[in-house]
Amino acid sequence: MITSDNQKLLKKIPQTDKLIQSAYKQDFFQNIPKNLVVSAIRKVTEDIRTAIINSEQKTKNAEHSQKNEKNNKITEKDIAQDSIIAKVKKLVIKKMSPNLKRVINGAGVVIHTNLGRSPLAQEAILSMVNIADRYSNLEFDLAKGKRGSRYQAVEELICEITGAEASMVVNNNAGAVLLTIETAASQKEVIVSRGELVEIGGMFRIPDIIEKSGGILKGVGTTNRTSIKDYEQAINENTALLLKVHKSNYDIIGFTKSASLKEVVELGKKYNICVMEDLGSGTFIDFSEFTMKYEPTVTDSVKAGADIITFSGDKLLGGPQAGIIIGKKDIIKSIRKNPLTRALRIDKLTLAALEGTLRLYRDKTEAVKKIPTLAMLTAPFELIRKKAEKLKRTVNSEKNSKVTVKLITLASKAGGGSLCSEELPSSCAGIKINGLTAGQIEKAMRGNNPPIIGRIENETFLIDFRTVAEDEITIVKEAVLKITKDLE
Repeated sequence: MITSDNQKLLKKIPQTDKLIQSAYKQDFFQNIPKNLVVSAIRKVTEDIRTAIINSEQKTKNAEHSQKNEKNNKITEKDIAQDSIIAKVKKLVIKKMSPNLKRVINGAGVVIHTNLGRSPLAQEAILSMVNIADRYSNLEFDLAKGKRGSRYQAVEELICEITGAEASMVVNNNAGAVLLTIETAASQKEVIVSRGELVEIGGMFRIPDIIEKSGGILKGVGTTNRTSIKDYEQAINENTALLLKVHKSNYDIIGFTKSASLKEVVELGKKYNICVMEDLGSGTFIDFSEFTMKYEPTVTDSVKAGADIITFSGDKLLGGPQAGIIIGKKDIIKSIRKNPLTRALRIDKLTLAALEGTLRLYRDKTEAVKKIPTLAMLTAPFELIRKKAEKLKRTVNSEKNSKVTVKLITLASKAGGGSLCSEELPSSCAGIKINGLTAGQIEKAMRGNNPPIIGRIENETFLIDFRTVAEDEITIVKEAVLKITKDLE
């Protein structure tokens, strides 16, 4: 039974019509769609009703203190018209804000899948903006004055950079793999080393992609050792494809052996079987030039003679999400004719961003400077430390006794299933605020506008400055100081 006091509270909740009238007396609501305002009013008043009714039930959870119960109790002040309108205003602001937001990546993971992977270069952004608000020659051949192919926008560039005979692009690399196998080996056997049956994340696994493409998986060798003889012994009249999958997101060390792409290519020629390599995170840059571990480049695979190579556009390449397919002309031609191509095709904005990114690779020194992902991956430690020191210096200059910033040397990660064993020395700011746990600081920073994403190690909230831009340092500082001010 609801007590008489709570019944009175329920009856005193203002009617929706009166709340609407009250709301539109404020300037804030003048340009807000009425249906959104009404929806927010109903949500707020319904939450109040639910809270009043639920207050009748005594909590059995010993973790709730009397103080918490008191704070959660609805009073006449809570159901006052002005109080409800204030809550409606907050809800409307939240609903009017974009769901997809810019965030500051202080986690130290460069290609952070959850945070949108690779930020685009300015050249890629300008290329995309130039196409976005006007018509374009997406599928129109300006020279011939008739319908053309969208792939022409980037095919010549890709072939120029990689040395491949032909190329095409689709919406992502999983799609590229699916489309290629479906074209080359539907209802036929695909031979893959058991040590290369990888999961690329989100439960997307090479065996599943092969199955969905209509190919018949034939695993050879063992998890840690596969020789070229294992491939050869598995070949029969139903074999259509020899598939190599680059293990970009994990390493097997110790007693290991794997057949090289060159060996598999030679075997493919011997039996006239197509050889495909899925590079996953394809790169045009030799990272060993930057004191990092060697990562096979796309050009290496072309030189080794693979018939088809697939890789991502939004990982180590530093462009938009795309699946890039390169290889022999006749195979690319067959892939383009596959009906699945239309379902997986790349859109005009992604295509524009990809072209803008690819053009930078004509000068690889400039590419490393201008493509954010490459710039972050190759950034020298001293440059990163200077950014961390700037935050520490500016926070300390405020002479706020509640906050402490300490510089800590830790390792960043490439992320995105790329360069998995690479430890990138980085400088982090360890932030401690009196009265708050690391988890509470992390939550508060996540609630900032823009949200700031860090990580927690050893009960300390960390901002890794490898992935924080110079113009974001002030934003981080202001967020830290705001949190301390909110404690007052």
